[in-house]
Amino acid sequence: MSQASSITITLEGSNSSASMPLLTGTLGPQVADIRKLYNQLGVFTYDPGYGTTASCESKITYIDGDEGVLLYRGYPIEQLAEKSDFIEVCYLLMYGELPTSAQLDKFRVGVTRHTMVHEQIRRFFDGFRRDAHPMAIMCGVVGALAAFYHDNLDINDEHQREIAAFRLIAKVPTIAAMAYKYALGQPFVYPRNDLSYAANFLHMLNAVPAESYNVSPVLERAMDRILVLHADHEQNASTSTVRLAGSTGANPFACIAAGIAALWGPAHGGANEAVLKMLGEIGTPENIPDFIEKVKDKNSNVKLMGFGHRVYKNFDPRAKIMKETCHEVLGELGIKDEPLLDMAMEMERIALTDDYFVSRKLYPNVDFYSGIILKAMGIPTSMFTVIFAVARTVGWVSQWKEMIEDPSQRIGRPRQIYTGAASRDYRPVDAR
Repeated sequence: MSQASSITITLEGSNSSASMPLLTGTLGPQVADIRKLYNQLGVFTYDPGYGTTASCESKITYIDGDEGVLLYRGYPIEQLAEKSDFIEVCYLLMYGELPTSAQLDKFRVGVTRHTMVHEQIRRFFDGFRRDAHPMAIMCGVVGALAAFYHDNLDINDEHQREIAAFRLIAKVPTIAAMAYKYALGQPFVYPRNDLSYAANFLHMLNAVPAESYNVSPVLERAMDRILVLHADHEQNASTSTVRLAGSTGANPFACIAAGIAALWGPAHGGANEAVLKMLGEIGTPENIPDFIEKVKDKNSNVKLMGFGHRVYKNFDPRAKIMKETCHEVLGELGIKDEPLLDMAMEMERIALTDDYFVSRKLYPNVDFYSGIILKAMGIPTSMFTVIFAVARTVGWVSQWKEMIEDPSQRIGRPRQIYTGAASRDYRPVDAR
């Protein structure tokens, strides 16, 4: 719970004034409480994109962009990526503490027993074109889960909220793999609950009935890290969408489907896909210097993808971990002469040595490295954002649960500055 400080900010209007107390959280800057501003002064605030507006209180994730810090429930992301696994991180995000061994075992069983989807859901896929984008399929099928699981739609029941959380975390990877297999024209692969969360996901993506598929421990660990690093990221666009939809009382499946739709936007979840598209347009490593010169030219409109971050003004802490994982994966797969990957490594070298990049802190971000890893693992770019959605589902669910359980939560209702026509009278069509 935030604490009100003894300091207030006073705004003077034409005939009145308003006092706004400053609220202090555990970490981060103080926040001016403007809830009574309109009643006291008759004005709203204007903040397009809500870049300087706190929309809620949360105990889940903290980011310090200036220092390059990312904490899940107070734990540094570096420690969790090294010492934990995705299921343990799921428990942490949902319940606020790292689990005991018994708690973790129970939670793991609670997730894995829900990995199957209703058999009739298979028929949904026949309604999609074979070339449908997998994110379009994800939006439709995840939203449709509410039509199959009626026993956990009462958001005011704590037990039903928990069952819905288990189902979403467990079933989204299954649906994602089904979307991938559908595009390939291959049979769906059922979940294997004897495998880890990451290994099961890789198995559903790559296995075929005709022959066995053994998951590489290196690739399993790489996928697990990708999931951990993308599990939550504070009040970003998709998380805010989930909270806004949830504030209306919508069921959890609809809320997560809304989050998936927001994540689909190229400015949000499509960044790693944009990295590989950029590298493809560059063509060969020999063309990189010319491309860099265009990036430096303010009049060229050439954008550099995968470098820098809107929140992190220093090195993205997730990128450091992804860089190590990237080289592990490339070593495991023995990839040496892949043109796109060669260009990516050269771009990385330039970014870490060129003063233009260093002075502007345009370091490679997590999307830069995750795209390379997924490409090396043979996953098509159309699935990149889907894997992001698989990882982020637990963050969305945790944020949704926190919002539902917050007694101060109200339905979301942003204000606006109206710039349309003033009041005017209707004229009949023959008089216009």
